[in-house]
Amino acid sequence: MSVRIGIVDGGLGNVRSVVNALRHIGAEPVPSNEAAVLGHLPALILPGVGAFTAGMEALRRHGLVEVLRDHAASGRSLLGICLGMQLLFDEGEEFGRCAGLRLLRGSVTRLEVDAKLPHVGWNELAPPAPERWRGSLLADEPAGVQAYFVHSYAARPASEDVVLSTATYGGRSFCAAVARGAVVGTQFHPEKSGEAGLRMLERFIAGVRR
Repeated sequence: MSVRIGIVDGGLGNVRSVVNALRHIGAEPVPSNEAAVLGHLPALILPGVGAFTAGMEALRRHGLVEVLRDHAASGRSLLGICLGMQLLFDEGEEFGRCAGLRLLRGSVTRLEVDAKLPHVGWNELAPPAPERWRGSLLADEPAGVQAYFVHSYAARPASEDVVLSTATYGGRSFCAAVARGAVVGTQFHPEKSGEAGLRMLERFIAGVRR
C-alpha cells in the first residue's frame, strides 16, 4: 500500500519534479497549499527554489507556517529540499534578515567561496563522522556519493550535531544536509540526483512507514 506524502505547494517551484520522483518510487504525492489537506498527512516535503524572504512570505500567505511547525512538533516526518531546508532554520539573511520556521537552530548565509555563484551542478557528499549516515536518509551510500545542487546560500547550524552531510565548493566546506529526529533537510535536490537521490527518497518513505 502506497504512503501519502504531502508536498507543500506554496508557489516556490520544484514541485513537479518531486511529484514525479515520488510516483516513480511508488509513493502517493499530495501536492497542496491548503492547511486542511496538509495538516493531517503522515509526512510532508517542503521543496523550493529562490530567496529565503520570498519563501517565508509564501508560507505565511497560505497559512502554512503553523502547519509545518505543528507537523514537526507532532514527531511526523518532514523533509526540506534546497530552499525548503533553509527555511527550517531560525533566520536567513538574503535581502535582509528574515525569520524562518525555527525548527532548527542556526542561520542561512551567503556562501563565502572563491568561486562563481550560484553553485550549480553535481558535487560529492561527505559524512561529518563515519557513523553519522547510519539509519539516515544517506544510509548505505558511500562517502563521495554525488548529488545535484543549485544555490548561493547555505545553512550554518548552531550545533554540529544536526549536520548530516557536508560538501565542498570553492575551497570551502558547507552544510549539505541536516537531521534532527524526524526533521530532515537537503541543500541538494534528491529528486534530481539520479538513482542515489531516488534511494534517499525511498529511505525517507521507509521511515514514514515505520
